Amino acid sequence: MSNDLGDLYQQVIIDHGRHPQNFHRLGDATRTVEGVNPLCGDLLTVYVKLLDDRIDDIAFEGAGCAISMASASLMTTALKGKRCEEALALFGFVHAMLTETPSDELPSAELGKLAVLSGVSAFPMRVKCATLAWHALRSALEGKNELVSSE
Repeated sequence: MSNDLGDLYQQVIIDHGRHPQNFHRLGDATRTVEGVNPLCGDLLTVYVKLLDDRIDDIAFEGAGCAISMASASLMTTALKGKRCEEALALFGFVHAMLTETPSDELPSAELGKLAVLSGVSAFPMRVKCATLAWHALRSALEGKNELVSSE
C-alpha cells in the first residue's frame, strides 16, 4: 500500500470510527440482525428498511473497534437507495477485497469510497472486524434473523 493510500486509509477509518454515519436505531426497520466478533469484542446491530427490493434506509448501533465502526459507517453510506441485488454484489466485492483479491483487480467504480477498506487486508486479524457489519447485512437481505458471528 502506498503512503498516500495508507494515510487516506488511516484518516477515513479514524473519522468514521469516531463519527460514524447512520449510527442510530431505525425504528421502522423491516429487517434487523445482530453481529458479534468475540475476538475483538465488536457487537453491532444492523437495521435495514426495505421498500420494493430497495434499501430505503439503513443504520446500525453497537460498540466496537474503529475498524468495525468505520466499516459499518461506510457500508450504510454506500448502500442507501441500492437495490438488494446491488448491495449483495457490493458485499461480494468488499469481501473479496478484504480476503482474497488484490485491490487493483477489483472494479474501483463499484467500490467507491469503500476502497479505503482495502488497507485492512494488510492486517489479517482485523479482517473479521471489517466484515462483521457486511455479514450482518447479507443475513438481513437474505431474510435470516439470526445472530451473525465472525468466528
